Amino acid sequence: MTPTRRTVLRVALLTAALTATTAGPVRAEPPDPYDTLRRRWLDLALGTGYDATAEPYASRLAQLGELAREFQATMAPAPDSLWPGHPFDPPSGITFSYGRLWTMAQAHVQPGTGATGDGSLLADVLRGLDHLSATVYSPATTRYGNWWEWQIGSPRLLMDITAALYDHLGAARIASACAAVDHFIPDAMLTDYSGTSTGANRVDLCRSVALRGILGRAGDRIALARDALSPVFPYVTHGDGLYADGSFIQHTWVAYSGTYGQVLLDGLGRFFALLAGSDWAVTDPARQNVLDSVEHAYAPLIHDGLVMDCVNGRAISRGYLRGDDLHLMRSDHYHGQALIAAVALLAGGASAAERERWYGRIKGWIERDTVTPVLTAGQFGVADLARLHTVASAPVPAAPEPLGHRLFPSMARAVHRRPRFTAALSMADDRIAHYECGNGENPRGWHTGSGMLYWWPKGRSGRSDRSDQYTDWFWPTVDWYRLAGTTVSTKRLADRAGGEWGAPKPDVRWVGGTSDGEYAAVGQHLKGLGSTLQARKSWFFLADAVVCLGAGITCADGVPVETVVDNRNLGESGTQAFARGPGWAHLEGHGGWILTSGGALRTLREDRTGAWSDINATGTTERRTRRWQTLWLDHGTDPADAAYVYVLLPGASRAEVAARAADRHWLYVLGNDARRQAVAVPSCGLSAANFWVAGAVGDLTASAPASVLVRRRARTTTLCVSEPPRTGTPLEIVWDRPVRSVVRADDTVEVLSTGARLKLRVTPGMACATHECEVALR
Repeated sequence: MTPTRRTVLRVALLTAALTATTAGPVRAEPPDPYDTLRRRWLDLALGTGYDATAEPYASRLAQLGELAREFQATMAPAPDSLWPGHPFDPPSGITFSYGRLWTMAQAHVQPGTGATGDGSLLADVLRGLDHLSATVYSPATTRYGNWWEWQIGSPRLLMDITAALYDHLGAARIASACAAVDHFIPDAMLTDYSGTSTGANRVDLCRSVALRGILGRAGDRIALARDALSPVFPYVTHGDGLYADGSFIQHTWVAYSGTYGQVLLDGLGRFFALLAGSDWAVTDPARQNVLDSVEHAYAPLIHDGLVMDCVNGRAISRGYLRGDDLHLMRSDHYHGQALIAAVALLAGGASAAERERWYGRIKGWIERDTVTPVLTAGQFGVADLARLHTVASAPVPAAPEPLGHRLFPSMARAVHRRPRFTAALSMADDRIAHYECGNGENPRGWHTGSGMLYWWPKGRSGRSDRSDQYTDWFWPTVDWYRLAGTTVSTKRLADRAGGEWGAPKPDVRWVGGTSDGEYAAVGQHLKGLGSTLQARKSWFFLADAVVCLGAGITCADGVPVETVVDNRNLGESGTQAFARGPGWAHLEGHGGWILTSGGALRTLREDRTGAWSDINATGTTERRTRRWQTLWLDHGTDPADAAYVYVLLPGASRAEVAARAADRHWLYVLGNDARRQAVAVPSCGLSAANFWVAGAVGDLTASAPASVLVRRRARTTTLCVSEPPRTGTPLEIVWDRPVRSVVRADDTVEVLSTGARLKLRVTPGMACATHECEVALR
């Protein structure tokens, strides 16, 4: 009988089984480490665990496919471009081309795009890669123009494309891509921590080199990139990087937590996840500084889903950009959501306790951002959306915004959070620029470091009533000479005045303050940009108010000098009622102001029209109009020793403002001149002083310039002291009140005497840190 096919198969299987038993166990080949890492990278970049047929993924993937088809249809390789109208020569022209090819590559490999696995799309991506390699991006080319394009923007995208299409490229294309990275990012870029290879830039450079090592199967390149990350982890005391006080600086002189800081956090999150468990895992113990920074450095600057523009550098001018493929508004919410996504990514490498806390914060930000909902934000691909939805569905309660005050003296910033409002202060000194411009961006940010005070009132729900204040076409339409909180000479300045890349810095040292974690005294010795203006400005941050003092206002520019009490964006055609009373003013839905001295309050309601192209070379030319309510004090032309006092009451009702203005015992101004500025607020148990020079005011005496805050609680009082000039020289503080004993004191505080009065010697160090001493009263 002829055996059936099934019988033959059974015999074959039995024979194979007997052979395997006789020969011993078959040993499985260990997984290839390079293939493992490449697939892991694609999981991070393209996402996992989502349903491509469900929202928001289905529409996002379909949009990706439509965009890829559009790019495919318009691609026309030419000697100086890959797409008509987008030559390689302008800044980021090469990166622009790689960006479109990356979109096309994603559409080919991602499910649900309508172009998944499409052979013609793949062929055009390969054609585009070959064209860029042959004409502009290869070892045969010497870079020109903006270094970033050649060493960060383009190689990062080229490596992502190579990883995604690895099985379709062939050995020659892979080798060509790796050779380009080797050429444009030589070893010297990663062995010397200086120049443009620091902070967030260093992380981006390492990212491309690590992927080059994975794709080129070169373990030494992966190790080089991993080891080159280590200089990023320790706290720095000058220049680029993360500071112990939570500040983050890039470009040497610019506060940049919100943009470059986000790049650093996102990049390190990807690195930690990519290399975990491999032969190249990041094990440097200083990496914990990065994990700690989530709550210490970044979270304090996120408010209801946005990241405060005072740490976004020149990115405040981006808004809508021409040629923006996704038509996204690059606002404070855009940057904040990118930072939130970076925290979600980094959570994969955090401890269980850290992850739970971060998830609570992220859920809170997601719930409170009603301007541009995070879980459907247009900037995100499916990978980030999947991670954020995972957090949103986690069994962790949403965390509220934490209350309190945070000083960031190393970047001349301060953040104040209260139940009724959140505020942020932006200053400048000899280490932090007035502003940054460059690449045609932010040419009019002259006065953003002159004491600009951002604030967001909150309603009864705890959410910001005006969290679109700086989102809704604020920067294209604002009067750049009338930024809230600033004191400015009205002398006209040229675009990019003072120089680019953070070059304009005032030669002043006294900028900073002290805080007990709830209230604060902050001060700025102001010198105007391109001006003879000088002033001493102080802000005392309290329970429901900010007390603003100015003194020594002197200028010889031959033009009026103004202090801008406020300048509120009312939207497209705002009708919010503005009211005035004796010594006060109120704006419906925003809050109020009390004017105790310093001249008559001037007001203006006007419509202002602008385009993003006015403040960014690549901005859209569309013009829109916004209505503004401006309040200012006119100090006259060439003032000599002018002064002001006013109080900001964010979120207060008209009745509350009027009542506070009528209360003559709520606030006492103890001093307001070029030597010292001080206030007492009995209801808060507070007195505070900024000493510009050694001197005395009220019951406080300082032997040197200092910031002092005194808080009384029942039978104890805490004195907080800092030395904003950062000389490091010991100073003495006398509090002329009877003291029974010292409850506690920092190691930097020496108690010289108690009894009839308290005398302290403080050794301040160089970081403008707050030093505390708590005493029991008689």
